[in-house]
Amino acid sequence: MNKSFLLKGFEVELFTGRQTGENVGISELITQELSEFVQEPDHRNIEYITSPISEYSLLKKGLVIPRIKLRNWLESKGLTILPGSTLSLGDSSKFERADPCNPYHDLIEKEYGTRVVTASIHINLGIEDLSVLFAALRLVRCEASLFLSASASSPFLDGNLTGAHSQRWLQFPLTPQVVPIFVDHSHYVSWVEDQLKTGKMWNERHLWTSVRPNGPNRPYELNRLELRICDLITNCDLLLAVTALLELRILRLCESPSQFDPLQASKLTVNELSDLSDMNDASAARNSLDAVLHHWVDGKPVLCRDWLRELLDDVSPLASEMNLTEKISPLVNLLEQGNQAMKWMGGLKSGKTIQAVLQEDMLEMELEETSYIKVAGMLG
Repeated sequence: MNKSFLLKGFEVELFTGRQTGENVGISELITQELSEFVQEPDHRNIEYITSPISEYSLLKKGLVIPRIKLRNWLESKGLTILPGSTLSLGDSSKFERADPCNPYHDLIEKEYGTRVVTASIHINLGIEDLSVLFAALRLVRCEASLFLSASASSPFLDGNLTGAHSQRWLQFPLTPQVVPIFVDHSHYVSWVEDQLKTGKMWNERHLWTSVRPNGPNRPYELNRLELRICDLITNCDLLLAVTALLELRILRLCESPSQFDPLQASKLTVNELSDLSDMNDASAARNSLDAVLHHWVDGKPVLCRDWLRELLDDVSPLASEMNLTEKISPLVNLLEQGNQAMKWMGGLKSGKTIQAVLQEDMLEMELEETSYIKVAGMLG
C-alpha cells in the first residue's frame, strides 16, 4: 500500500430532543421525510451514513450537511439535536420502539433493552488488501482505548452524573463477550461461522466490538476497517483529527509492520493482547485521558494522555509529509483542555447544571454549522 489517502466514511448516530436537553423520539417521521437518515431500534436516536471520500477537504461537507438538514427539520417541530452519547436527561427505564414490526428490533429490545440506546461515531477506512486489513485491525484493537478517550462524551444518564467518562461504552453490550485478536482472514471466517452456529451471534452484523472488519459480504468479502468504539464527537474538526490519527497509524503500520503489527511487535500472546485491549477499553471508559492503561508492546502501565501524545509525536513526520499537521492539531488542544466529558464534568464542579452544559454544546453545534455555511456558501 502506498501513501495515498484511504477512503473514509462515517456512521453518525444522534439523539433528538428539546432545547432543554430532554430526549424526544421522532425517528419514524424523520426517515419518512429525510432520505439520508435511517432508524435505530429506539426512536430517540437516528443515524446517517456519509459516502466514502479520501480527501479531507471534502469530508466535512458529508458530516455537516445532513446535520443542518436535520436541524432545520427538527426546528419546525420545536426540537433539536442533542450532544452526548447516552440518555443524558432521558429515561432509560423503558425502551421506545421505532418500528414495532421489525423482528430484529424485537430481539434487541428483549435481549439488551436500553443498554443499546446510545449515540456514537463509527469511522470506516477502506482497506482492500486482506493482509493489511487484519494487521490494521490488530493494531487498532490494541489502541482503541486511546480513540475512546479522545471522544468520551457520555458522563450522564437519566439526569445524573455516572462517574464514568463514557457511560455508553460501559453499558453497551459487547457481543460476543470474548472476541479474539484475528491472525488472518481465515481465522476470522472460521470464528464467525462458529459464533453463528452456536447462536452467540444472530447474524454476521451481530459483532459489537471496538473494531471489526466490514464489507459487502461479511465475513467472506471485506474491504474496510470499522472503528466502533468512539462516543459521539459533535465537533467535526475534532472528528477529522481523530480520523486522521487513525489513518496515519495505519499508514505507519504499512511502512513498518514489524514495528506496528502486534502479532510481530508485541511480547504478549494473542490471548493476552485481547484481554489487555478489553481492560484498556474499560479503563478508558471510566477515566479517559486520565486512565492508566497497559501498552500492547510489553504490557507496562502508561497514562492514556502520555500514550496519546506519543502517538501524535510518532505520526508527526508523516502528517507533515501528507499535509495533515493542521488536521490533527485539535488533538493537541484536547490533551491540554480535556475531552467533552471532562469539560462537562468540570462545568458541574463549577456549579452548572447538566442541562446548562448540554445547552452550551447545543449552541456550539449550531455555531459550527452556521460557520460552515458562511465558508462553504449555499447548500447544494
